[in-house]
Amino acid sequence: MRQPGKAPVALAYVAFVLVGVNAGVNGVLLAAQIDDYAVSRSTLGLTFFASSAGFVLAGVTAGALIHRFGIRIAMATGGVAYVLTALYAGTRPAFAAFVVLQIASGYAVGVLESVLNAYLSGLPNATTLLNRLHGFFGVGALLGPPLAAWIVALSSWPTVMLVLAAVAVPLTAGFLIVFPRTDPSPAAAQPESAAARGLARLAARQAGVLLGAALLAVYVGLELGVGNWAFGYLVDGRGQAEVLAGYAVSGYWLGLTAGRFLLSPIVTRLGFTAAGLMTICIAGVTVVTALTWALPGTAAATAGLVLLGFFLGPIFPTAMALAPRLSTARLVPSSIGLMNAGSVVGGSLFPWLAGAIAEGAGVWTLLPFTLALSLLQHAIWWPMARRLGPLPESPSPATTGSAARP
Repeated sequence: MRQPGKAPVALAYVAFVLVGVNAGVNGVLLAAQIDDYAVSRSTLGLTFFASSAGFVLAGVTAGALIHRFGIRIAMATGGVAYVLTALYAGTRPAFAAFVVLQIASGYAVGVLESVLNAYLSGLPNATTLLNRLHGFFGVGALLGPPLAAWIVALSSWPTVMLVLAAVAVPLTAGFLIVFPRTDPSPAAAQPESAAARGLARLAARQAGVLLGAALLAVYVGLELGVGNWAFGYLVDGRGQAEVLAGYAVSGYWLGLTAGRFLLSPIVTRLGFTAAGLMTICIAGVTVVTALTWALPGTAAATAGLVLLGFFLGPIFPTAMALAPRLSTARLVPSSIGLMNAGSVVGGSLFPWLAGAIAEGAGVWTLLPFTLALSLLQHAIWWPMARRLGPLPESPSPATTGSAARP
C-alpha cells in the first residue's frame, strides 16, 4: 500500500476535533435555546429529528459524492455546508427556520464524518488511524461543553455558532490545499458502472453492510443511552452526590476517548487483527456491564462507567475499518455512509427507549437495558464476522494489521 502524506491525516484529526466540539456544545446550548425561543424540551427535540434526517441523507449520498467528485471536493462540500449553516444559526433565526436548518447542519456533519471514515479506511494501518480519528472526536466532545459555557456566559448561544463557523473556514480551505487532487483510492477513481444514485442501493444489498449498520445502530444507542442517563442513574439509583456523578460521567467519556487511542495499538502488538479487537471490545462491554450491575456502591458504578467507556470506544472506528472487507472496493464509500446512517437511527431510538423504560420502571433499568444491548451486539457481530472478506492486497479501502490471529 502506498503510504499517505502526513498532512491529510493530521487535517482529518483536526476536522474530527471540530466535529466533536460541535457535538459537545449541544448540551450547553440546549438550555440557552429553550430559554431564548421559549419552547419546551419536547418542542426543541424536533431539532434532533431534523439533524438525524440530514445525517442519514449524508450517509446514503456520501458514496456517490466521493465517486463523482473525489475525496477532496467531497470534504470541501461538507466544510462549506457546515460554515454556511453555522453562520445562519449565528444570526439567531426564527424557531421554525432553526429547526429546518438542522437538516442542513446534520447533512454537513454527516458528509464530513462519512468521507473521512472512507478516506482513512483506504490507508495502511487503517484500524489504528480510524481509532485515533474517533479519539480526536472524543477530545473535541470534552472541550465543547466548557468552551460553550464560557462563551454563553460572556455573550449568547448564537456567538458559539459564529465561533465554530470561523474555525471551519480555514479548515475547509485546508481540505482544498492538503487533500490530493488525484484521489488515492481506486474506489473513487474507477469509472462508474452504475449511476451514482444507485451506489447506496447496491451497497444495501450486501448482507455484511446491513449487519454493520445494525451493529453501529446498537452501539451508538448504547453509547448515548449510557452517556445521557448515567447521571440520573448514579444520583437516583446509587445515591451518589450530583457533583461526583458529574465527574463519573466525564470519566465515562474520558474512558471512551482513551480506549480509542490505546486499545488498537495494544492489541495490534499482541498480534490481533481488527476483527479480534472488535471481539475483545464487545466482550469487555458485556463483562463490565454485568459486573457494574451486580456490584453495589458508588465506587463500583464509577469505575464501571470508566471501563465501559474504555471498551466501547474502539467499536465504532473498528467497524469502519472493517467496511472494506464487507463490500467491493467501488462500494466502500457508500457502505460506510450507510453504516454511518444506521448509527444515527440507533442513536435516536435506543436512548429514547432507555429513558421511556426508566420513566416507567425506574432508573435501575439502565444497566440491564445496557446489558441487553451488549448481548445484541454479540448476536449481530458473529454473523457479520463470518462475512468478512480477506484483507485486500491492493491499496483499496482496507484495514491492515497482523494476520496472526482472527
